[in-house]
Amino acid sequence: MMEGSAYARLTERFRRRALIGDALGILDWDQATTMPEGSADGRAEQIATLSVIRHELMVAPGVGESIGQAEVDLGDASPDDWRLGNLREMKRAHLLAAAVPSDLVAATARANAACEVRWRSARAENDFAGLLPALREVLNLIQQTAAARAEALSLAPYDALLEEYEAGTRMVTLDPLFDRLATHLPDVLLRIIERQNAQPAPVRPEGPFDIAAQRDLAAELMQALGFDFDRGRLDVSHHPFCGGATGDVRITTRYNEDDFTESLMGVLHETGHALYEAGLPDNWRFQPVGAALGMAIHESQSLLVEMQVSRSRPFLSFALPRMQASFGGRGPAWDVDNLYRLYTRVEPGFIRVDADEVTYPLHIILRYRLERAMLSGDLDLADLPGAWNDTMSELVGITPPEDRLGCLQDIHWPSGSFGYFPTYTLGAMAAAQFFSAAKRAMPGIEADIAAGRLAPLLSWLRTNVHGQASRHTADALLTRATGEPLNPDIFLDHLEARYLGDG
Repeated sequence: MMEGSAYARLTERFRRRALIGDALGILDWDQATTMPEGSADGRAEQIATLSVIRHELMVAPGVGESIGQAEVDLGDASPDDWRLGNLREMKRAHLLAAAVPSDLVAATARANAACEVRWRSARAENDFAGLLPALREVLNLIQQTAAARAEALSLAPYDALLEEYEAGTRMVTLDPLFDRLATHLPDVLLRIIERQNAQPAPVRPEGPFDIAAQRDLAAELMQALGFDFDRGRLDVSHHPFCGGATGDVRITTRYNEDDFTESLMGVLHETGHALYEAGLPDNWRFQPVGAALGMAIHESQSLLVEMQVSRSRPFLSFALPRMQASFGGRGPAWDVDNLYRLYTRVEPGFIRVDADEVTYPLHIILRYRLERAMLSGDLDLADLPGAWNDTMSELVGITPPEDRLGCLQDIHWPSGSFGYFPTYTLGAMAAAQFFSAAKRAMPGIEADIAAGRLAPLLSWLRTNVHGQASRHTADALLTRATGEPLNPDIFLDHLEARYLGDG
């Protein structure tokens, strides 16, 4: 396009927006890892100010008109033209931003930052009552945001929140899908547990496991998967995450000296996110079309690395000698078959991030139901601990003995992320579908993984997922890569094969 055209002006505006987002990403990472708690008020103001500047870039006079003119200018473009995808994402970002006034954006950013800091101590102290006032303020502001976006987009309030994380996803699609899982998975769970109980229990390697050794092992496996430490970091936080900025991907984990597998699997999960971010196309850096395609596809990349690859026999065959060297492991506990049974052990537990892939969707359905009820006002926040425990008992068959193992465990609601949780299970389904397609395309991929040759898989992902960024919709991306849109049967077949078949 000619310099000075409507589209060219938009690309410059969105470049600035992306750079502000990068700055916010580093501030968020610092807040979670190294910032002194006494700096929380100042950090909240910094985040709020940058959030408003970013928001105002989207709602400035003339942005909507520029988008309309760019649509006319690009009217003859090919359907696969990257610029059309970029304009589609620009329009979506503008509509989402224009629906919310700047003062609400600022207030929400302040409340989220303050509540996230308060959550850290509340979780450690098992103090839901202490978190309640700050969480109430966050929820109130999220309800206002949802109502504003719902009116502007002609959507239900919860659908308007979903739109921020996964474009086009609606409750009308999620409800039957999640109801099917909630009905189907408990029976599968019982069958798997019966099968496990008929076999000798896996032997858990005994600690303590030196934290420095855990970190070194994680870094070695991250590099084997393709992580570039010249453009990324591994640090410690209260809740594992992947963040940072373009070209500067930050992973965090938390360590347990009694069980190195908790941290390792968390790191490998976040590595999947990091590989996606690192594989986005340089030619479209700082443009909406060059960003990751929603959180379901993002979660598919983390769960593909963690669940599909890292918990497989081939990968454990490759990783075992490195585990033994890191911790001096010897004996029956350090046998590949034993570790495979340990890493694929299905057992209802309280903590979502430690859950196996059979019970994990049930953890998500619990959160989906509760956050919808909170948003609508059907569930008062003061009643959240009891509602959590009742729903956990209904879905998973266990009841948390304390809130830190229940409604206090996740950072998402304190940080204002309502509507995010469903993408985890959508991502798990997409992960199974992507990996199934990769195995069809490369029949020797599992032998490559066992030999530590992980580059072919990463290359396939770079071509079919990472490098496509937001060029297509999620269903179109899945169809191009796998031959069909999201199909939950592939995920359910994977569970049957791994846990009730030959693995």
